[in-house]
Amino acid sequence: MSVREEFDAWAADGRDRGMEDRHWHTAKHALSRMPVEPGDTVLDLGCGSGYAGRVLRDTRDAGRVYGLDGSPEMARNARSYTDDSGTGYLVGDFDVLPFDEDIVDHVWSMESFYYATDPAHTLEEVARVLRPGGTFYCAVNYYEENVHSHAWQERIDIDMTRWSAAEYREAFRAAGFAVAEQDSIPDREVEIPPESEFPTEEWETREAMTERYRTYGTLLTVGVA
Repeated sequence: MSVREEFDAWAADGRDRGMEDRHWHTAKHALSRMPVEPGDTVLDLGCGSGYAGRVLRDTRDAGRVYGLDGSPEMARNARSYTDDSGTGYLVGDFDVLPFDEDIVDHVWSMESFYYATDPAHTLEEVARVLRPGGTFYCAVNYYEENVHSHAWQERIDIDMTRWSAAEYREAFRAAGFAVAEQDSIPDREVEIPPESEFPTEEWETREAMTERYRTYGTLLTVGVA
């Protein structure tokens, strides 16, 4: 199954709205770090429902925000969730970004980068469209150190890239980025039941669930072009 087919199906049954609910607990902290200034151009790579771009428009006065997704249905839904003329949605491939060189101030990606067919080349494309000094904020929950995410590949028919934190840094640098920061943002808002309620449908032990959300959380890697 292609990325387009997979996420067209997600959008058709409303799972795009659920993305925001699942990701917001850590995404909001990463978004708050982005040095977006009034008038800046932002690309939301793998935008899903488009929530991140809307937040940056509403809270940071970003200029033009483009949400790019490989799924036409995702992009169509995202467009329907706002009447903001400063936000546009595109259908495109991560390997060939539909922008000229040095035209974007900041790129954001949450839980989508690992779907890239050639992630090393995607990084080169992101570096190409960013202006000098522009930033790429790449947030993922599916990564090597987060052992509780490894089974996700079995639940989806798309090949996913599972890099370690060190491999992210290495790939960013190989694409020409300076790695400004990298850390794990814990999810402190997902409620963890008391020990007496385990095992649950998804977790055998409370310790495993606590480790997943409070220790591993979301890996954020920030590159500067």
